[in-house]
Amino acid sequence: MVVVVRSDQSFVGRLHELSNVGECQLGGRRKRIFDIVGATGLIVFLAPVMIAVAFAVWIGRPGSTFFGHSRIGFEGRKFKCLKYRSMVADSSEVLRRHFLENPAARAEWAETRKLRDDPRVTRIGKLLRRSSMDELPQLFNVLRGEMSLVGPRPITDEEASRYGSDFSLYKRARPGITGLWQVSGRSDCDYETRVRLDVAYVSNWSLLLDVRILIRTVGVVLRQEGSR
Repeated sequence: MVVVVRSDQSFVGRLHELSNVGECQLGGRRKRIFDIVGATGLIVFLAPVMIAVAFAVWIGRPGSTFFGHSRIGFEGRKFKCLKYRSMVADSSEVLRRHFLENPAARAEWAETRKLRDDPRVTRIGKLLRRSSMDELPQLFNVLRGEMSLVGPRPITDEEASRYGSDFSLYKRARPGITGLWQVSGRSDCDYETRVRLDVAYVSNWSLLLDVRILIRTVGVVLRQEGSR
């Protein structure tokens, strides 16, 4: 499968060279060991940062430090995808009012499930999202076997229908903290492109591909590419 996405087309387009489509082992032992070792090492290395971020969130606005939202995981199992809280406590009501006052924002949300100017996000939350530090608690999801370091984007029940027949492919993998979407434009991609990237990843998985995506993720995060 060849997917062309802006300037990353050479990277995504060469996916078919990395593995055999029929031999994906996305729930296999090699990937799981890689995840456990990688997540454990990152938690130990980043522990001071994670503690500092948790404290900043706690003193920044009233509410819990962490947020868990239901996502669809490996083999269709539901799990709580962890993040540092980056939104106000009454985020649902704030979003509802924003849509009533801004029809264009409602249309943007329907298309991408993202907002360029999200009124729910706190000041510290904007910083965490731009730097992707809000997703650091997902390392614990990886240790619990609910996520992988690299994989498709974690999706909600509402989003599953947008995958159509490709949803069966999505369920073959643990959702990832990073993945092809994150290194191919992130929030700058439309939803159809996101689905194609997830399908390309599952169809062409290899451990080498995971390593390459992780390396590229470092640059994407440092440059804050496609972050909102």
